[in-house]
Amino acid sequence: MHKSSRPTVHDMRAMKARGQKISMLYVSTLDEAAAASAAGIDMLSIEARFFSPAMREAAGSCFVQVGLPYGGWGRLNGSYLATPEDYLRAAFQFSEMGGDCFYCSASYEIQKTLCDNHLPVVAHVGLIPSYITWTGWRAVGKTAVEAEQVWKHVKRLEAIGCFGAELEVVPDRLGEFLSKNSSLIMLGMGGGPGADAQYLFAEDVLGHTDGHKPRHAKTYRNFAAEFAKLQQERIAAFGEYIADVRSGSYPAPEHNVTMADDEFDAFMASVGA
Repeated sequence: MHKSSRPTVHDMRAMKARGQKISMLYVSTLDEAAAASAAGIDMLSIEARFFSPAMREAAGSCFVQVGLPYGGWGRLNGSYLATPEDYLRAAFQFSEMGGDCFYCSASYEIQKTLCDNHLPVVAHVGLIPSYITWTGWRAVGKTAVEAEQVWKHVKRLEAIGCFGAELEVVPDRLGEFLSKNSSLIMLGMGGGPGADAQYLFAEDVLGHTDGHKPRHAKTYRNFAAEFAKLQQERIAAFGEYIADVRSGSYPAPEHNVTMADDEFDAFMASVGA
């Protein structure tokens, strides 16, 4: 889809201004991106390692957030992202591929460098997985002191020019307050119904696994059961193939390349057989 026909930052801000709830999914495959676009999902989150021109094409009219790795492998000259310049280079690379905004949970300095270069930055507040050693896996902001810290974090992000923030696992009343009192688009993942967007992982929506599911996740399909059935069918098919090989029923005549009798006889004569 041509860039001019896709939503822009201006469009996303207008959705927040009129109180229109934004639907958002994390996807990692072409099929998921294409399905999200066909269904009418507003916004996608795609990690840099999964993002490509083909993913951008599959995402269609969705507004795409490209997740820049937190110090991780940046696919840039085989090096890690460490400096503001590294992150800036990566963001420009993915912008050229069609990224609409860029998730970055690195330092304020790095986030500000991106913002100063007019790149739309989505930061992260509340429970931040890359900072988990400082908080543990728990809701953040349940006390007045922590809630104020989250609020100050949001104000700092506003000041450096961020476009939005993933709002992860905070009390619902805090999530509503932040969304109503900040210019940032609050992308709620466990941030309550008052967040500007509701953000889920496609694997949770589709029920890919039987493992742990976050409290805020909602499952709409049971793909895990379908995957299990497919695996049993794979095993059965492979078993039938083995049996055919061992019995000699595969390959059958229809699978073979034929050779005319006279040509084969001439070959045999040429080799003295």
